[in-house]
Amino acid sequence: MMKTLSKISALGIVMILFATSSFAQVTASASSSATVLTPIAITKTVDMNFGNLAVNATSGTIVLTPASSRTNTGGVTFLNGNNGTVTAASFTVTGLADATYSITLPVSSIDISYAGNDMRVDTWTSDPTPTGTLTGGTQTLNVGATLNVPASTPAGLYTSATPFDVTVNYN
Repeated sequence: MMKTLSKISALGIVMILFATSSFAQVTASASSSATVLTPIAITKTVDMNFGNLAVNATSGTIVLTPASSRTNTGGVTFLNGNNGTVTAASFTVTGLADATYSITLPVSSIDISYAGNDMRVDTWTSDPTPTGTLTGGTQTLNVGATLNVPASTPAGLYTSATPFDVTVNYN
């Protein structure tokens, strides 16, 4: 009888261990997903143009705002009635409707040149700045800068050999 009782006790212990271990482990399930957003894009619509100017023996600057207005300093003057084409650079930014994005303007200057003569373009500004909102999925981004005009700069059409870059990125 003792042997039978030992066998029953051993069987009971095995059943308790089996029952305990089967209730100690549980499983839950989860799903996975990803949302692919409309990529942000930027397209140039208008190049920057500081317009017509004259310079005397004193250096100066032209500050071109993102709104395409300009002011002059030093020996730089504007010609009455002959401003030429004055435009800030303009870009169209597109992407996810109502998303915000950051704007990165150039950190260094570029040169515009004619016949071996250079003028430096720097101090970049934008509207909007430093972020924009893609209302309805689009926004116009305008960029202005400062043109540094050396004294007695020779007449000519000065252009950049390399363009400047404006970068946008979702926030």
